[in-house]
Amino acid sequence: MTDDVTTIWYTRCPVPTASGIALDTGRLEASLTTAGLAVAPLRMAGVAEAHFDHRLPALFREGGNVPALWARSRGERTRLVGLTWVPELQAIVTRRGSGITGPRDLVGRRLILPTHGGDRVDFFRAMALRGFDATLRCVGLSLADVELVDAPAPLPQTEDVGADGFYGPTVAALRAGLGDVAYVKGAPGADVMARDDLLCVHDLTLTTDPRLQVNNGTPRTLTVSEGLATRRPDIVARYIAALRDAARWAAGHPEDTARIVAAETGSTRVGVARAYGDTLHHRLEPELRPEWIGHLDDQKRFLLRHGVLPRDFPIEEWIDPGPLAASDAYLPQDTTTEVIS
Repeated sequence: MTDDVTTIWYTRCPVPTASGIALDTGRLEASLTTAGLAVAPLRMAGVAEAHFDHRLPALFREGGNVPALWARSRGERTRLVGLTWVPELQAIVTRRGSGITGPRDLVGRRLILPTHGGDRVDFFRAMALRGFDATLRCVGLSLADVELVDAPAPLPQTEDVGADGFYGPTVAALRAGLGDVAYVKGAPGADVMARDDLLCVHDLTLTTDPRLQVNNGTPRTLTVSEGLATRRPDIVARYIAALRDAARWAAGHPEDTARIVAAETGSTRVGVARAYGDTLHHRLEPELRPEWIGHLDDQKRFLLRHGVLPRDFPIEEWIDPGPLAASDAYLPQDTTTEVIS
């Protein structure tokens, strides 16, 4: 990569992100076009898999940490420049009449693991595994106390958005009696629970220990191509500033934020409220809090133990705090600054 960067590529997961707010409000484009840069979604580059493997120069990605950790573990040169923590529904669910009412009832039961297949990392499977593990640990149990069963893989055209895109095959397996419980999260999880009248066995959002809430979305990662971060840290700082500005705007606009997140997740405002509570609009600004970094390191170790990541790497060497610090210089002076800690 040379210093003559003309196009900045972006991608984000269909979840609550500052990226989604910045794109909807025009803040990201306005910030970068002022610097003479074009801004384009990843799909226009014709390399959709870069959302998972990050193999595209000048690419920013905000979303689940499993693909971000996986890409780095495989040797892709990326830098972690921000984290967010949005508390969200993480529920272990069952069908009515199963006789399962709490985590202790999971002993000897069949827990459904999604199987999306393909060469990319199966983050749905990793999410469910981590959710099951945390639920069992809440009551002194472990994965050794249950039976893990595979759900049938979805059709190739299935899109990873909305209730059906996220959980259609898993809920179908649950309904067919192929397993006893499943893991769902976020607005799509809230929607599928309501639509299919599923019973919540345990909601990890309600646990007081944040370590039991660690999963693909907690914390979420903001990563960038290492070449861009090294050669043009000013661009990375400007990009982060646009996201921080959008997050601070969201803090003062809860209804607009809910509307944007509903569209991003393929859900409704009701689903967003059920999944993310009433503090969502305060939770979107990228930071690099030490405790979140520690939780991400814990997630990395979990994924390594279960064979999701091929190789270990030092989290601290992945992090580049410079652009976040430098982004202060690009923040508008009149932006809303209220943030919940």
